[in-house]
Amino acid sequence: MLGQSIHVVLALMSSLLLLWHEATPIEVPQDLKQPPTIVSQSAKDYIVDPRDNIYIECEAKGNPLPTFSWRRNGKFFNIGKDPRVSMRKRSGTLEISFRSGGRPEDYEGEYQCFASNDLGVALSNKILLRVSKAPLWPKEVLKPVVVSEGSPLVLPCNPPPGLPPPFIFWMNSVMTPIPQDKRVSMGLNGDLYFSNVVTQDAHTDYTCNARFLFTHTIQQKNPFTLKVQTKETYNDTSYNASDPYGGRKVAQSTPTFLSPSGGESSKMVLRDEQLLLECIAAGLPTPTIKWFKKGRELPSQKVKFENYNKTLKIIHISEEDAGEYVCMANNQLGSIRHSIFVQVKAAPYWLDKPTDLVLAPDENGRLVCRANGNPKPNIQWLVNGEPIDSSPINPNRQVLGDTIIFRSVQMGSSAVYQCNASNEHGYLLANAFVSVLDMPPRMLGPKNRLIKVIENNRTFLDCPFFGSPLPELRWFKNGQGSGLDGGQYRVYINGTLEIKRARPEDEGTYTCVANSILGKAENQVRLEVKEPTRIVRAPEHQSAIRSSTSRFDCKVKSDPSLPITVTWTKDDKPLTLGWRLKKDEESLIIPSVKDSDQGMYTCTVKSDLDQDSASARLIVLEDASLNPSLSSALPPGHPDPPMDLDLSDPAARSVRLTWIPGNDNRSPITEFLVQFEEDHWEPGRWQNLSTYPGHLNSVILQLAPFVNYQFRVIAINSVGQSPPSRPSPRYKTSGAAPDAIPRDLRGWGSKKDNMEITWEPLLDLERNGPNLHYNVWWRRKDVEEDWSNVTTVGSKHVVYNTEIYVPYEIKIQARNEFGTGPESNMVIGYSGEDKPTEAPTDLRVSKVNSTKVNIHWKPVDPNSVQGEFKEYRLYYWRDSSLVTNLMVSKQKKTKGFYSTMSEPSGILTDLVPYSKYKMFMVVANSHFEGPPSSTVEFTTKEGVPDAPRFFKINRRSFDSIYLEWDKPLEPNGILIGYQLKYHPVNGSRVVQPQLETLLPNVTDFTLRLPDRSTRYKFYLSALTQVGAGEVYAEESPLFANEAYIDQVDIATQGWFIGLMCAIALIILILLIVCFIKRSRGGKYPVRDKKDLPLDPVDHKDQDGSFDYHSDEDNKPLQGSQTSLDGNVKESDDSLVDYGEGGDGQFNEDGSFIGQYTVKKDKDETEGNESSEATSPVNAIYSLA
Repeated sequence: MLGQSIHVVLALMSSLLLLWHEATPIEVPQDLKQPPTIVSQSAKDYIVDPRDNIYIECEAKGNPLPTFSWRRNGKFFNIGKDPRVSMRKRSGTLEISFRSGGRPEDYEGEYQCFASNDLGVALSNKILLRVSKAPLWPKEVLKPVVVSEGSPLVLPCNPPPGLPPPFIFWMNSVMTPIPQDKRVSMGLNGDLYFSNVVTQDAHTDYTCNARFLFTHTIQQKNPFTLKVQTKETYNDTSYNASDPYGGRKVAQSTPTFLSPSGGESSKMVLRDEQLLLECIAAGLPTPTIKWFKKGRELPSQKVKFENYNKTLKIIHISEEDAGEYVCMANNQLGSIRHSIFVQVKAAPYWLDKPTDLVLAPDENGRLVCRANGNPKPNIQWLVNGEPIDSSPINPNRQVLGDTIIFRSVQMGSSAVYQCNASNEHGYLLANAFVSVLDMPPRMLGPKNRLIKVIENNRTFLDCPFFGSPLPELRWFKNGQGSGLDGGQYRVYINGTLEIKRARPEDEGTYTCVANSILGKAENQVRLEVKEPTRIVRAPEHQSAIRSSTSRFDCKVKSDPSLPITVTWTKDDKPLTLGWRLKKDEESLIIPSVKDSDQGMYTCTVKSDLDQDSASARLIVLEDASLNPSLSSALPPGHPDPPMDLDLSDPAARSVRLTWIPGNDNRSPITEFLVQFEEDHWEPGRWQNLSTYPGHLNSVILQLAPFVNYQFRVIAINSVGQSPPSRPSPRYKTSGAAPDAIPRDLRGWGSKKDNMEITWEPLLDLERNGPNLHYNVWWRRKDVEEDWSNVTTVGSKHVVYNTEIYVPYEIKIQARNEFGTGPESNMVIGYSGEDKPTEAPTDLRVSKVNSTKVNIHWKPVDPNSVQGEFKEYRLYYWRDSSLVTNLMVSKQKKTKGFYSTMSEPSGILTDLVPYSKYKMFMVVANSHFEGPPSSTVEFTTKEGVPDAPRFFKINRRSFDSIYLEWDKPLEPNGILIGYQLKYHPVNGSRVVQPQLETLLPNVTDFTLRLPDRSTRYKFYLSALTQVGAGEVYAEESPLFANEAYIDQVDIATQGWFIGLMCAIALIILILLIVCFIKRSRGGKYPVRDKKDLPLDPVDHKDQDGSFDYHSDEDNKPLQGSQTSLDGNVKESDDSLVDYGEGGDGQFNEDGSFIGQYTVKKDKDETEGNESSEATSPVNAIYSLA
């Protein structure tokens, strides 16, 4: 289970930090002259210990350093005349020393500190100094108190009046507290009340004790002796708690009130103080006390019941808590009521506290002092400690009740003004100086701060600044944009930039620029966004058998640049790691588990910026072999659903929900999830209400008004969630006025003559009742006019017929049938904007170079902007290039310049050299652009050219490299040539590069290679009169085996021609030999081939004749060889079978056969095995 409490604390700290940023005023630097300011002082009601020296604090700052004086009881207090009184150096703090005697009581009274310098006087509060007192208890003899059994009793304490009042408690003679319960308890006045007395109350040592906080002493009243009379003999053995009277018959009685008396009473309490109401009743049986408020429910979120329901306590009481409170005491015999009428008054409290005002000469301003109270407080103004009515008349100052208006202030009119708001219950005093300064903007914080923040966290970048008149501050990121405000960003009046959710892309350098008519100042803050530190594999609840090994995982993921530390605790106490417990980077190992190892283990990982934690419980089990029943303890399963949901203790906004947990299925239940469903807004949809620890089964649910609820509960253990329980009965809360304030209130103009007031409507569960409406108020700011208002059901209201872009004060309030909710804080909205009416004039350039130019212009009248001034927007475009026949894009570009100076200027960059540009300027507000200025032309100077369009390297032979390129796309001037540098890259030896300068019309180059294996790196750049341009670098490719030739025509090479000729000659000779062989051996006697077997298939020529030449004719005759005497041995492939192959089965043309042989008998043919005709072999030999 992850450490939710840590995240809650971090969220709370983030909220407090946000409020601090909203409330932090702009500080005046200490090195500037300024009136005094009280920075610390003693409390208004200042009680001191008589045993110590007295210190009355008064510290102030100012320039020049202030001097201090004091008044006591309204008269000047001459410190120099009293040797016991001294003032600290460079401070107004008084020290009253009693080392040489004296009584602290002699210095009681009302003190006030005055801090003065040349520019004014500041006052402290009036400090009422009183000495703590711890008087002794008066001597008295207390007679024994005798009371009948069953009767009520009050033992009075009557402690001596101390300052401050003492703390009262009752004890016996052995310093043991008197047991208190529903029957016996101490009242708010210190008396000890018995609703009815039992015989066991009879003691001789009821002692009231008073502890005085300042002196740390305890005073004791003489002890009471209590005797209890019974009508029957007391039998101690018959006593039990349910029958304190031992079975004796004691008369019962109806309830009566011991405190307060009578049927009604009243109480007055001041706002924000604590209300304590008490009802203590007598009766037998002991009465039960219940509380009600007439006309409405008790505020459950503020009310607490103490002292066994006899005391009702409300802390930080407010006016809405006034009314009639009723306490009812009842037992079996009856009931009794007492009404307490509570009246809430209020000492003055601030609505709008005056704050320091810094003005420039001829500026206007105002101080506002608004306070409320009951009765309404009286407002009195003072200047430099004296009533403003008796001060010299100042024509530039006008007092209008709670407001002082300053018009056209002048140097030398600085002063400190005091506002005193008072009524019969107290007073408020505030100092606010008005300082008239003429100061250009300056930055007060450190330069170039580095801020590190965790991703997705709210981030504040501080930029404290000062200037008079008050500069306007804008933020820029990485030097770009027209200012950061809105959306992800929010800029506070003190210069702080809020980034609502830091993301990695928000990293960078942020620049804050403060501008006024006297100049500007800037500072930079660098932001780094880090990954959050989180536990990605958390420890899990587990059960381990005794003597086994247990392991808790804790795998962490964090930003690599942030060091982290991982610590383990057991039951919220540091875990001692030693010879047995081991920790590595991702886990905690517990070997030989013992019973003492059982508990909750927490892994906490911390970095410099954040932390995360996770917890898991270890349960130690017996060995399963010793207790076979434990074998069923593993594995754990999901818990069963809770049962028997019951609702009790209904209140206006709460109800108690109780359930019976289901079986945990061998894994302890760690928490319960309570869900709710309501039948009006989203019927049937179950929503999470809250989670509670696993050991609870009865909780108070905090609810929203006017909702018809039903609830269900889900149990959660280490395995997962249980099925939901059966729903509870429905419970409908009563309606109430809205508590929430509509969010995101803003005013803006959608047209030039209106202002749309919009807000985010309340959520369904924030309505608190039917018929929800919104009360909206608005009025012109800085103009004395009454509020206008409207009531609407929507989330927008449009104010028509407004002037163009004027500020309005706006506030809103939700209401329903039960009443109105709280009012929102005032926000400032603006009516609609219109098109600016003027154009910037005298647009001109200076300091023109090849890519940059300075822009100057005369500003427009601020009133002509008719809206929020955003920037001067420059439109510019490249009209043509000064290079002949070079086409250019004439697309318009814009650049914004924010400046409120009387002679604004800016720098236009990223221009193309050697080009003619045109431009014009407009002024822009949030929605519109004004008319354009006159169009201005300027020409940029010649620059260095771009890189060549392409650069290719080819190799056409083993000993040369061919280079080829094209002209640059942007020559940026007149090309005068190319510069080619090259050097070999083989080996690690550094070689001086060689340089070739080529004419502008040359776009190729051939390099002869001294060594075929050498590779070169080439650097090519174009040249203008300004110099060499961007370099195009290429390296010659690696030619494998030195035989690769790229894009070379080998048909023109001599070696290739010679090789082709030789191949052709050899082929020609072979063809001639084959032809001769064919022509000489094509015809021969058939008998020379009579032994040749006939092909399985006779081949037939195209003319229908058969071809007797088999494929063997082109091969040497198998089986034929020349004898030594020149005879040829007959071959086995004789054609005898073709000629006389049996009884006319092969009838050829007679002319064909007659050329070779005559017809013979088969026997004769077989007997003739020689031939005298010349064979083809002999024909070949005859060629020789």
